[in-house]
Amino acid sequence: MGLPAAPAYSATPAPRVDLKVLVVTDGGPATDAITAELDGEGTPYTEVDLTKSGRPVIDQAFLADTVNGAPRAKFQAVVLPNDNPFPAGSAEMAALAAYETTYAIPQVDAYTYARPQVGLQPAATSGYSGSVDGLKAQVTAAGRGAGPFGYLNGSVPFEDNSPSVSESYAFLAQPAAGADFTSYVEAPIPGKTGNGSLVGEYRHGGRRELVVTFAYNQYQQQFKLLARGIVDWMTQNVRLGASRNYFAVHVDDVFAGDDRWDSTLNCTPGDVDCPPGQGVEDSIRMSPADVKNAVAWEKSRNFTLDLAYNGGGSVEYRENHDGVDELADELVASKGDFRWVNHTYDHAFLGCEQNVTVVPWKCATNPDGSTKYVSQSAISKEISDNQQWAQGVGLPVQSDELVTGEHSGMKLLPQQPQDNPYLAPALTANKIGWLGADMSRDPEQRQVGPALTVARYPINIFYNAGHVAEQVDEYNWIYTSRTQGGSGLCDDLPNTTCLPAPLDPATGYAGHIVPLETQVALGHVLGNDPRPHFIHQSNLAEDRIGYPVLDGVLDQYKALYAPSAPLVNLRMKDIGAELRNRGAWNTAVKAGQVTAYRIGDSVTVQAPSGVTVTATMPNGTSQVLGGGTTAFGQAYAGSVSGWVSPQSGQSAVALSLAPAPARALAPHSRPASSAERVTPGSAPRTPVPAGVGKPVPYSAERR
Repeated sequence: MGLPAAPAYSATPAPRVDLKVLVVTDGGPATDAITAELDGEGTPYTEVDLTKSGRPVIDQAFLADTVNGAPRAKFQAVVLPNDNPFPAGSAEMAALAAYETTYAIPQVDAYTYARPQVGLQPAATSGYSGSVDGLKAQVTAAGRGAGPFGYLNGSVPFEDNSPSVSESYAFLAQPAAGADFTSYVEAPIPGKTGNGSLVGEYRHGGRRELVVTFAYNQYQQQFKLLARGIVDWMTQNVRLGASRNYFAVHVDDVFAGDDRWDSTLNCTPGDVDCPPGQGVEDSIRMSPADVKNAVAWEKSRNFTLDLAYNGGGSVEYRENHDGVDELADELVASKGDFRWVNHTYDHAFLGCEQNVTVVPWKCATNPDGSTKYVSQSAISKEISDNQQWAQGVGLPVQSDELVTGEHSGMKLLPQQPQDNPYLAPALTANKIGWLGADMSRDPEQRQVGPALTVARYPINIFYNAGHVAEQVDEYNWIYTSRTQGGSGLCDDLPNTTCLPAPLDPATGYAGHIVPLETQVALGHVLGNDPRPHFIHQSNLAEDRIGYPVLDGVLDQYKALYAPSAPLVNLRMKDIGAELRNRGAWNTAVKAGQVTAYRIGDSVTVQAPSGVTVTATMPNGTSQVLGGGTTAFGQAYAGSVSGWVSPQSGQSAVALSLAPAPARALAPHSRPASSAERVTPGSAPRTPVPAGVGKPVPYSAERR
């Protein structure tokens, strides 16, 4: 169908381009994945669902208008489910094509066939179409150089989590003869010579399309690796929102000891999962050699651990060992090598008073039947005594950070459905601003008195295991069915998958648990998620079973990412501030309270008072102030990004793009010929395998 003639992008006056993405979806997982990435970054978008009868019509008025007499493009990029999801002869596709040509707006084909209409040879006759589970794709030189995937080292491995489920499907093909096509990510074509494109740029008719020819969902590693580059490409590195890769690890119970799992009783003597009087308590506690090892590990990995400490553990140990605590002496001597977080003095349970005469435990009750809670004074003493102890030995603590023992004091289902009412006033009395929470039960940041919560991911390495054999035995108990001799928990909980068979005590940890926990944690890291992970001091003692997972995350990350995208390792209060800023920003974006646009080399962002702006811009961008300029953001993954607010007296954030990047953003395809202004009918629906429509779980794990 013929497209109407359109003026060039360089028309005068310069157009205003709003910093918002148009996402046209058919309800498939590919467009859902892209909107999830935009949501995670904080990038505004408008979604048009083709399956909804009352959806808006995409026409010239929907896409563009004028503001103060100057032309305005309402969207800086267009995402389609494929290269043309509309019926043949669609006026909507014609309007989109004309809009993209007029304002140099990029288009992402979220998942489409390899065919001449997208600049590729037909996969059916000259390439490959089918499963690509376990594929090892590569970023090309064009994708790494000036292309959108320069933050990657080169490898893009595709997941293969289950041999019985098809998880990935792709079309691999080479560029069509005469097509202006640049491949950014490709892989060898099975049974043929040469590589086929999986992600590439097709320039035609004054338009630019990012052609993606593999199926994916938002949870798969291959998408997470490429998601940033897709957004970078479509927004031309000028957008609201930001993305980085974060990894922080808290080590709980430092100075204290952790009770040991009993492989005969299948419980932990001394803890609430064992009936009183059963078994013999046995404590796992780090040694001075373990501290030296932790310091050496940190230095070798250029990574800092956060130690959540219980000063009462050292006091008790000295009382029972003639005043000697070599572990505490070594930790204090190495205090500058770690970050420190108040974990309460004795690791007391600070919620309801526990009735541990039954398993599972219950909340004790008052005579009137109401819940009996730990008092405000008891909570406050646990916080303040630990703080005073740390100051006495010279630990460099932040007094406004707190992680309570077992995240107690906050709601805990099923026993305690609400926070201890005395927790908030105790936090106020001790000026706590940041409170650790358990991601598995309290994921969203919320206010508790004066404090904001910081949810932490539990790594599935058990607090009561210092040896590999203990970890595997308890893991088998939890994750095998009753018929296999396990607890049957996996039989009872719908979100837990039973192991097909108990793990081998000799190989199960390294062969199953470590790869699984590495994959889960790395998935959080690659998802622009700053929340910390946590293990326990017992995991750095004895067999030091925590390190293989941490090394797995760091090693895989280093293999996947270039030095321009380093891991960001923040302390808890900085993570909390990041989450707080994101929450306020995302609320304002979803409420339509943020306006941002670009005119030439100038970007203007207006947000509600008190809401800090987040943005990603080309290198060399500066913030325009009343009396001059200052550099904007911090370098990350080939651009600069950060949080910024207007200067006093300014009503908006004003940014100025450096001239060189601005020139690079101009369209670079040749003018459209009359033949190229004719586009075919709609693209056929692409196949979506079961593992994309419904994510394949990694393996047995509580979700």
